[in-house]
Amino acid sequence: MDTRRQELAEFLQAMRQRGSPEEFGFPTGSRRRTRGLRREEVAQLAGISATWYTWIEQAREINVSSEALDRLATALKLSKTERSYLFDMADRRDPQAHQSEVDTAPETLVSILSQIQVPAYIMGRTWDILAWNESATNLFTGLLDIAWPENQHPNLLRFVFSNPAAKQFVVNWEMRSRRLVAEFRADCRSRLEEPEVKLLVDELSTSSPEFDRFWKQHDVLERQGGQREFQHPQSGLIRFQQVTLRLVEQEQLKLVLLQPGLQ
Repeated sequence: MDTRRQELAEFLQAMRQRGSPEEFGFPTGSRRRTRGLRREEVAQLAGISATWYTWIEQAREINVSSEALDRLATALKLSKTERSYLFDMADRRDPQAHQSEVDTAPETLVSILSQIQVPAYIMGRTWDILAWNESATNLFTGLLDIAWPENQHPNLLRFVFSNPAAKQFVVNWEMRSRRLVAEFRADCRSRLEEPEVKLLVDELSTSSPEFDRFWKQHDVLERQGGQREFQHPQSGLIRFQQVTLRLVEQEQLKLVLLQPGLQ
């Protein structure tokens, strides 16, 4: 924590020194000796005590709230990456971390899907399947091979818990569905209060006794790869090795690949 506190102090100092006073509404003045902004000016912009801000830059052992960090990030006009770094160094959760995320698959990634031969799809923040390739269409019958209304996407959890065919399609459904709920809870651990997440959880808890039971168990597991088995209505038993990749610029999105395994 001492290392992080020192890094936070040096990071804030570097951020306030990089810009010109005029960018933040302050005159340069002939007597200004400080490069960029003065500490008092940052404190003024953020609406916090100048003494308290000075203590942060001195790496003193004080607790910095998420609200104060939010105001500092806004005052210093930090980029998304810089803002994330600020909160990480302070060991605090950013209250606006997910507000700017758009649950839309980038066109570049969508175009890459068509060049992937194995089943592949892009999954969003509430596990909507936003885009997929032909191999995935052929695999997930009853989910990806049907027409969906505009602005509506198939959802992995709704398929597993609301489609009766899923219990025959997913081999060892009980174990796999329980694990999916634990993975979803872990994936949404910092977004459980989001309306979209709450609506989905409420919907599935009402419609599926199994989902409701698994959700109340509060199991958490990171989404991992490994063997997946499906009982396909035309092809019979099919085995895959699943790999899940996250995007650097849109971490809420996942690219899921299913490499055919030995039959």
